[in-house]
Amino acid sequence: MTDLPAEVWRALGTVLDPELDEPITDLDFVESCTVSPSGEVTVGLRLPTFFCAPNFSFLMVADAYDAVSAVPGVTRAVVSLADHHASEEINGGVAAHAGFVGSFEGEATAELDELRHVFLAKAALAGQDRLARPLVDEGLGPDELAELTLADIPDSMELRRLRDRRMAIGLPYENDAPLLVHPDGSRVTSAQVPLHLRRARLQRVGIETNGEYCKSLLKTRYSEEAKARA
Repeated sequence: MTDLPAEVWRALGTVLDPELDEPITDLDFVESCTVSPSGEVTVGLRLPTFFCAPNFSFLMVADAYDAVSAVPGVTRAVVSLADHHASEEINGGVAAHAGFVGSFEGEATAELDELRHVFLAKAALAGQDRLARPLVDEGLGPDELAELTLADIPDSMELRRLRDRRMAIGLPYENDAPLLVHPDGSRVTSAQVPLHLRRARLQRVGIETNGEYCKSLLKTRYSEEAKARA
């Protein structure tokens, strides 16, 4: 028999904060998740601050709704965001399948596909540093790094994550794809490796630093609210 609550939680784990490139479950953005015997799912989300960007917030709520709704056995899904200045617009828009423009009529002029692409590209660049950095530490030089393909990298969660990000934005992700690629998918040459890895390193550090900061904000925000209610 399928463990529906576990499947729902697993689906929520595929939903990313677009800027931080981490699952909302790992970030503790899922405040509640209930599954009824009839397959009705209710998910409550929360974010680090009251003023988190509406576009990022909308993406997470909409993606969570889509992920949960796609789980076999789910008959109805309700996903809502609490304690946010645009909760009403976001929750109503996602429930009505209105899209970002329809949810913020008169304010938003475009859907969020381009924004999603931008952050997936940043995540794909950061992923190159995660995989290449240990090889650099082992002594591999620019010539060797420039020749590496994804097939040369041992399987790992980081490698699978890099493949997923590349596939999502149309970059080469098969075994014969270079480990180091430019934003247009072309191979990084030996001469370009040092600068490329510096850029990848900066991107990775930026993402990870923002992630730790957001986790700290979330913990502080809700621990203070809990104290206030006590």
